[in-house]
Amino acid sequence: MIWLDTIVQGILLGGLYALFATGLSLVFGIMRLVNLAHGDMIVLAAYLILVLVMTLGLSPWIAVLIAAPVMFALGWLLQRVVLNRVLGPDILPPLLVTFGLSIAIQNALLEGFSADSRRIPNPELEGASMALGPINVGVMPMLTFASAIVVIVILNRVIYATPLGRSFRATSDDPVTAGLMGVEPMKVFAVATGLAMVVVTIAALYLGTRANFDPAIGPARLIYAFQAVIIGGLGSLWGTLAGGIIIGVAQTLGAAVNPEWQILSGHIAFLVVLLIRPRGLFPRAYD
Repeated sequence: MIWLDTIVQGILLGGLYALFATGLSLVFGIMRLVNLAHGDMIVLAAYLILVLVMTLGLSPWIAVLIAAPVMFALGWLLQRVVLNRVLGPDILPPLLVTFGLSIAIQNALLEGFSADSRRIPNPELEGASMALGPINVGVMPMLTFASAIVVIVILNRVIYATPLGRSFRATSDDPVTAGLMGVEPMKVFAVATGLAMVVVTIAALYLGTRANFDPAIGPARLIYAFQAVIIGGLGSLWGTLAGGIIIGVAQTLGAAVNPEWQILSGHIAFLVVLLIRPRGLFPRAYD
């Protein structure tokens, strides 16, 4: 029974990692951009939600509805003003720019909020749990996992069943030809980054309500996101969920054996998958 509970908790933890990774996968799948500031964007969104909760007295669920459009606008502006200028066949300029952005965000948050860890208060659900067969699971982890599924379903619907999604797929396949057909790749990229920032905001809500956070934890969230994306296969959103689950289960099983092995177990699972399937479990492009 203990091991069953450990596996279930790992699966639910994988939902959080999938939320971390989905925005990263979306951006990479459409514009082949590796955003090294992605983890810091999650932390930035968590602080934005915290400010709205503490200053306006809003519930976290209302605060995220306000923070999401703000983060969309921030992502759109960042892509239009900065990242579009460095996109091209050379992957080094975007890496350098997003690395610098990561450092800038961390230091700005450090100046604004200090190095003290914070948490988004959500007393209604912090200790809530429910029976799932023979085991009890937290309501917040279940909401996190359900949110990851809903986000992936919506994004897949957008990508494969809407005019915007056709623009995403055309631009991902060949931006020059898409431009000849009337699609403006730079605008499409900006919208894609904006959508990724909305997903980042949802991830930030659950990050901030489930655990403490501080300005320096962004790179660790980025590593989990990268691992989930690579395990699942580049360009596959459902693969990203599978990757998150694999990392989450590996970490909880490792922690059950020895608490010091939690993070290491996730990294080992990542390396094992790479050895067996170097391109990930479900590699695909938006076609």
